[in-house]
Amino acid sequence: INAEYMGKTKRKRIMPHAKGYRNSTRYKFAKPFGQRGSIRISNYLTEFHLGDYVDIIVDGAIHKGMPHHPFHGRTGRIYNINPRSVGVLVKKTVRNREVVKRIHVRVEHVRKSKVREAFLNRIRENDRLKHEAKKAGKRISTKRQPAGPRAAHVVKVTNHVYQHPETFQELF
Repeated sequence: INAEYMGKTKRKRIMPHAKGYRNSTRYKFAKPFGQRGSIRISNYLTEFHLGDYVDIIVDGAIHKGMPHHPFHGRTGRIYNINPRSVGVLVKKTVRNREVVKRIHVRVEHVRKSKVREAFLNRIRENDRLKHEAKKAGKRISTKRQPAGPRAAHVVKVTNHVYQHPETFQELF
């Protein structure tokens, strides 16, 4: 017999809030579509050096050496290298400041970052331009300039479409 029919109020059951080590990571640690299956060997063959920038991207299939989920997707710098893991310096926002955290992560959860590629390419290009300018006996500025306003121009409109609005008529 249902408790509601007997005049008694039924209490709603509330599940306890999960606060475990991997809470709220169902989608965060899931592998992307088409990348499930065997572990890529390139994870183990990548060479890391002190000072390299790395992206921490957790591989959900490998449970050992997994960083805590707030560090997933963060970029850090390598400060220590061990046989199976690397030590990474990561900035973490704590209230109103940034604290540098030192975490050790297995190499499966780490990828070389591309954050400095554009910067290093710009340096190489600037050096090449300076070298060419020096040969030509000129001085050039390699500073980045903001894109200024567009040049003045006249907008020509062809194929005019004239609309002839009708006056509003009352329905009543």
